[in-house]
Amino acid sequence: MLFGKKKRRIVRLLVVEDEPLVAFDAEHILTDADFEIVATVDRVADAVAVLADGEAIDLVLVDVNLADGSGVEVARAARQRGVAVMFVTGACPPEAIELAAGCLAKPYGQRDLIAAIGAIEAGMAGKPPKRLPPGFTLFANGSDGSGVTLD
Repeated sequence: MLFGKKKRRIVRLLVVEDEPLVAFDAEHILTDADFEIVATVDRVADAVAVLADGEAIDLVLVDVNLADGSGVEVARAARQRGVAVMFVTGACPPEAIELAAGCLAKPYGQRDLIAAIGAIEAGMAGKPPKRLPPGFTLFANGSDGSGVTLD
């Protein structure tokens, strides 16, 4: 299989977004790109519960400002479980470099979301990303969001 698809490291995603249209669009974009959405939730408590269930999750996409608290708490719970995090927000929090693999600024385009995930995936594989989309900052090259900054 010379030209087959490469095996992805990121397949199963948890989407944490309290704006219904943004959540719906993200689900649509990601499922069209052959990602599996484990769950889409709009509250910190629900996201932490999904993470605690022990279901396989490769990446958490989380907004910072949620109705019942901060996405930073979700990122902390994901990090404790060894799950990579990408903040998708209007303003990246100061803690992001310690908790997340990257941060994508809203609003973003479809290609930018997919490219940001691809950049995180490349970092997990120890490779430099092919390109960084506009509005995306890549922090870590490990799946744990350890804060190793890539130059």
